[in-house]
Amino acid sequence: MVDAHLNGVRNAIAAGWQALERGGTALDAVEESVVVMEDDETFDAGRGSFLNSEGKVQLDALIMDGATLRAGGVGGVERIANPVRAARKILSESPHVYFVAEGAERFAAEHGIPLCKNEDLVTQREVERLREFQSSNKKLDPTYFSHDTVGAVVLDSQGNIAAATSTGGTLNKTPGRLGDSSLIGCGCYADNDSAAVSMTGWGEPIMKLVLAKWTADRVATGNLPEWAAKEAMSYLHRRLQGHGGVIVLDAQGRFGIAHNTPRMAWALKTSNRDEAGIQR
Repeated sequence: MVDAHLNGVRNAIAAGWQALERGGTALDAVEESVVVMEDDETFDAGRGSFLNSEGKVQLDALIMDGATLRAGGVGGVERIANPVRAARKILSESPHVYFVAEGAERFAAEHGIPLCKNEDLVTQREVERLREFQSSNKKLDPTYFSHDTVGAVVLDSQGNIAAATSTGGTLNKTPGRLGDSSLIGCGCYADNDSAAVSMTGWGEPIMKLVLAKWTADRVATGNLPEWAAKEAMSYLHRRLQGHGGVIVLDAQGRFGIAHNTPRMAWALKTSNRDEAGIQR
């Protein structure tokens, strides 16, 4: 599915860039980029996500504003096709940071976000994947079944950065399990004084290390995002034999991309640069 991943990240970058060209903020751009990937069945976010052990999609997302440190997150939602939209509503219109399950869905509906049926988020590909896995009695290998989380980091013309991360979690997860993606400082973080960070990978080790914040702190102490990204992946593996990928962007427009998984799709656009690729 290499081509599908490349097309997906290119489309996400295009949507984010269009938001900026319309005068939108970094928050607007990360939201629009992530929505595109949530709508793309290629990724483990929104429709097409991995199924939990009961055959349901349960989604988590976080969005964070580097200028104000305001954030919004949802966890364990089953009836929101674009959880990053709900997360943005929480950031913008709630004094709280985080809603889960039915409470998150109720908040979303009350703020104009339509709810869907969980079946609308389930694809036949994932039904077959879950059936095959459960019938095999194999132990879950998170190297292969905890990937394809989506995220974006953006710097806007005002010098503000933002980050967003969205996921369906791991294959065959226990219902109600939360991963790192929607937890501040774990799978997502943004602070103009350090960096915007979005993570993908095996959530449990990433959570234990609060790895997105750890990565941003490396930038805050003077390290380049490129170095911080690579060091984060080294630290993850060294401490907990964890795996994943990370994108990092600071308020000067310097960026880093790293992973210790077999491959990771990425895309980048600036006023004079437009790239996409699959890192191996």
